[in-house]
Amino acid sequence: MITIGTFNNLQVVKQVDFGVYLDGDDLDTILLPKRYVPNGCEIGDWIDVFLYFDSDDLLIATTEKPKVEVGCCEMLKVVDINHAGAFMDWGLPKDLLVPYNEQQKPMEVGYSYVVYVYHDEASDRIAASTKLSHHLDEQPVWLKPRQSVNLQIASRTELGYKAIIDDKYLGLLFRADAYRPLKIGERLPGFVKSIRSDGKIDLLISQATLQGDHELSQQIVQYLTDQGGTSTLTDKSDPEEIYRVFKVSKKKYKQALGNLYKSRKITITPGMVQLVE
Repeated sequence: MITIGTFNNLQVVKQVDFGVYLDGDDLDTILLPKRYVPNGCEIGDWIDVFLYFDSDDLLIATTEKPKVEVGCCEMLKVVDINHAGAFMDWGLPKDLLVPYNEQQKPMEVGYSYVVYVYHDEASDRIAASTKLSHHLDEQPVWLKPRQSVNLQIASRTELGYKAIIDDKYLGLLFRADAYRPLKIGERLPGFVKSIRSDGKIDLLISQATLQGDHELSQQIVQYLTDQGGTSTLTDKSDPEEIYRVFKVSKKKYKQALGNLYKSRKITITPGMVQLVE
């Protein structure tokens, strides 16, 4: 099945001075312009091509690789705005349109946004949207806690970050589980932390977080041992310094210190944490 907005392996059926025509099945023949035709190409050869609509809204093929395909998300820069909407650079001669009704907020030239790319069959055009919740599922029933996933940070919220899961779903990464500032558009491995009663997904970005605070407590004890039994890294220390040493948030560090204190493994005084012998 041929899919517009993705790569397809198509057969050459006709050669002309300005390129070759490929068998598009129900879509008729599709032109691959001469500048993209591989050397020595002949009728009957198969070529991997990306299908999109050119500036005249005609379906055309290219061997160039765009920055994103239909059905996927990517962070792209706005290069122009006109009466139709915002246009983003996606690595092809014709820029990618984000219609006004698909903009979460008005977009500006020079700024980059995470968008979902789709084939609008009603208008028969490839377009993008910053209204991710309109295109991605926030309640997928087939994801499970502890499942490994690929994440892309989509936006910041009061609670933390909205993240795209495997280019298909949306989840929430709480700030306390982020452990470091995250950049919009950043891609990183993650895990499903839990599925809430309303079906929505909470996320983690570190396998270590799935093992609870026990591992962090062990790290703190080892750190104190290496420092001769004392440390000035307390629950009042700067969050960046805590992250530099333990790669966790200040909140998680404080919780681990509290657990160690309750189990009488450390003592805490102003400006000092000490290992109990």
